[in-house]
Amino acid sequence: MYSTIERHGYDGLVLATLMAGAMLVAFGLARFGKVIKYIPYPVVTGFTTGIAVIIFSSQVRDLCGLEIESVPGEFLAKWQSYFSHASTFSPDALVVSCFTLAVIVFLRRFKPGIPSFLAGVVLGSALAAAFSLDVETIGSRFGGIPRNLPSPSFPAISIERLVALSGDALTIAILAGIESLLSAVIADGMTGERHRSDCELIAQGAANVASAVFGGLPATGAIARTVTNIRSGGRTPVAGMLHAAFILVFMLVLAPLASYVPLPALAAVLVIVAWNMSEFERFRHLLSAPRGDRVVLLVTFALTVLVDLTVAIEVGVVLAAVLFMRRMSEVVEIEMHGNVLEPDTTAPDATTKEIRREDLPEGVEVFQINGPFFFGVATRLHHVLDHVRTPPKAFILRMRRVPLIDATGATALRDFIEKCHRQGTHVILTAVNPQPREVLVKMGFGRGKLDHAVANLTDALALARKLMAPGTASGGAR
Repeated sequence: MYSTIERHGYDGLVLATLMAGAMLVAFGLARFGKVIKYIPYPVVTGFTTGIAVIIFSSQVRDLCGLEIESVPGEFLAKWQSYFSHASTFSPDALVVSCFTLAVIVFLRRFKPGIPSFLAGVVLGSALAAAFSLDVETIGSRFGGIPRNLPSPSFPAISIERLVALSGDALTIAILAGIESLLSAVIADGMTGERHRSDCELIAQGAANVASAVFGGLPATGAIARTVTNIRSGGRTPVAGMLHAAFILVFMLVLAPLASYVPLPALAAVLVIVAWNMSEFERFRHLLSAPRGDRVVLLVTFALTVLVDLTVAIEVGVVLAAVLFMRRMSEVVEIEMHGNVLEPDTTAPDATTKEIRREDLPEGVEVFQINGPFFFGVATRLHHVLDHVRTPPKAFILRMRRVPLIDATGATALRDFIEKCHRQGTHVILTAVNPQPREVLVKMGFGRGKLDHAVANLTDALALARKLMAPGTASGGAR
């Protein structure tokens, strides 16, 4: 949000919030709720931990009372500015922030029933007032909190602004969706209920649209507030409604007092929020994961902190997808004469006569594909004939362990068959599962059926003998 305001002004953030709300509603109507939950865990953890670091970094000035006119938005530039102004720190600000932190940590550990954030801010404010500490407050920097509700209005909308803010809006929408659905999942585990992900996205979208209409900030579910709410006994949506009502009461009744709240006390609250959001233990646990997952985690984290949230999500998801494809390609195998003795049939109650390798007719080669035959492994089929010294007369390709095939796999299979056909080799497919059969037929492997596709290995050998019989024309399966 800070970055969006810095580049496009507060009106730009309001428009980005409005766009994000519309996106979330669209995600919910398109039933993307379950899809968002498929974002890999290292991406989510790296992303949220990176945001936690950003939140903490944004509070250093107020924690230490540094005298900085304008803090840069970029992470490295921000810390460079902090170090260059380190000599301007305020002992009074450090006292308030450390005291507030101590109160919050103590209450969360020993008195969890007391609202620690509220108590920390109140006691930190009381400390600053009692000893007349020289610290900035909400009133001294921002002029206080208004006591009246804002009037509904729409930000200036143009095609140019919509295009310029599309990346920020998408980041807000994805973050709001992920954080809200993670909160819902955690709430399910604590209450035994089951949330409706698409409904949650639509509701969050409507909330963001409403917030933007009144000039508000983006809204999202928050894990820390959700957990605190449930532990305090709130288990229905009424708790969230009362939360909103109390905020309204605070604004209408206590706004003048809020002007005296020290900014170091609020910074201490956000430090705890950042720590809760960082999920440090989960981050540390993922560092012991396989190397590919560690790379995804660290790259997403680094890009979130150093570059941009949108770039971090995009690169993280792409890296995770590439990692998944690589792992799937390693799982898929193409075996020569693989498991020839094992029955090969789609019918669970059918049996195939046991066949030994030495019983295979001369000129017949048997290969088996194990696993999904997709674009990540399709090229392996082209190298199969390289393992055979002389082109066989019949090539049996067993496919009972191929649950699915994509267009690249089907194309590779067609190219392989055509290559065999040019060498005078017949290709016979056995036990083709329903999904691969449907894809192959749709992509032109036969007219409504697969040529040279049989149920099991026994039938394939019988067909091979027939095709290799003298006077039979050469040709491959189509």
